[in-house]
Amino acid sequence: MNKIGFISLGCSKNLVDTEIMIGLCKEKGYTIVNDPEEAEAIIINTCGFIDDAKEEAISTILDAAKLKEDGKLKKLIVTGCLAQRYKEAVLEELPEVDLIVGVDEFPRIAELLAHETGACVTTNTAPYPEDAPRTLSTPSFMAYLKIAEGCDNHCTYCAIPSIRGPFRSRRMEDVIKEAKGLYESGVRELSVIAQDTTRYGVDLYGQSALPKLLKALAEIGFPWIRLFYTYADSITDELLEVMASHKNILPYLDIPIQHIDNTVLRRMGRKDTAEGIKNLISKIRTKLPEAVLRTSIIVGFPGETEDAFSSLCEFVKTGAFDRMGVFKFSPEDGTPAAKLPDQIDEDTKMERHEKLYTIAKSVSEEALRKKIGTEQEVLCEGFSDMFYVGRTKGDGAEIDGKVYFASEEDIAPGSFVKVRILATEEYDIIGEVTK
Repeated sequence: MNKIGFISLGCSKNLVDTEIMIGLCKEKGYTIVNDPEEAEAIIINTCGFIDDAKEEAISTILDAAKLKEDGKLKKLIVTGCLAQRYKEAVLEELPEVDLIVGVDEFPRIAELLAHETGACVTTNTAPYPEDAPRTLSTPSFMAYLKIAEGCDNHCTYCAIPSIRGPFRSRRMEDVIKEAKGLYESGVRELSVIAQDTTRYGVDLYGQSALPKLLKALAEIGFPWIRLFYTYADSITDELLEVMASHKNILPYLDIPIQHIDNTVLRRMGRKDTAEGIKNLISKIRTKLPEAVLRTSIIVGFPGETEDAFSSLCEFVKTGAFDRMGVFKFSPEDGTPAAKLPDQIDEDTKMERHEKLYTIAKSVSEEALRKKIGTEQEVLCEGFSDMFYVGRTKGDGAEIDGKVYFASEEDIAPGSFVKVRILATEEYDIIGEVTK
């Protein structure tokens, strides 16, 4: 058994784990194949965060299991959050799965692949696998840098702390060492990730070390550094000043506020308040005038009244955030929110989701229209049909829109070009390279 296929589901943090597993398997002499039909073993790194993610994971496992029918696929392995959270159920209900590997055991994937069957899941408190080989699955000019594992926030709707364990920062010297290696390999856009990046270093250094880390990363030479998963209550003046004083730290912040009604926020176990969120946004707009702000919102949380939802809609209409992901509340097993009174029925959740999504789309479209006639720096990702494709500073990989642009000269992927914006669509931009 030599040919191994990987399928990575869920978030970018999961993707980093997959890239490490690929590197470890290659180091042990395994051949990595992109076509699942060629694989003798398939490793599926799953998400188990919300119902939609669980359904996708189970569907993917069942599709892969069909490949066993012709006899070529010898072993099916499931790792990641679904494996950690539902190991007994997966083994019992999906007998096609040969091995379950927990979130802390994935660094042992090469040896487990060769010998183990059943379940290999332990407590989720292991240290980060520093110096493990990693094979990027992203384009060569872009990479994610995971700076911590786990979470201590314990929001009432979220199972991540029980799946991934307590918040554990990587040592700054280890993070910087990895970042330097990524830069030397050709990475030009570095996306900094963790479950809560603003908490980075609190467990090691007694306070957030994110501003200090960002300064060090900026000095390495990356043209673009992008920051994800920042919590509103932990975004400090120091952090904003560091961002403002370094041109290669992009004025882009992903701030998952989840709601704007104070009662709902308290029931969610959030530390934010509506007043604090609004004041923070005002401060960001002052200190970072070009900032693009992304957030995520949960509708249909237990006890969300019509007034609370209306307040949320009115807030979104103000354009406080340029980009937004809208999600329906999912009552997750073992979370306090699943047991709260005043649960919202599915039809109401759907109606609220559709209404807020429509508003958010309109806000995003308006924000894009304001760019018409401007000149934007664009990172070229490649060529598609008649146009080159890329992203602006305000577009995070995989979650935001694209720029489709024309150029009389050839442009290599990973190059930065100036593009004049000519038109906009729902989420995307059309332009041309300026001479």
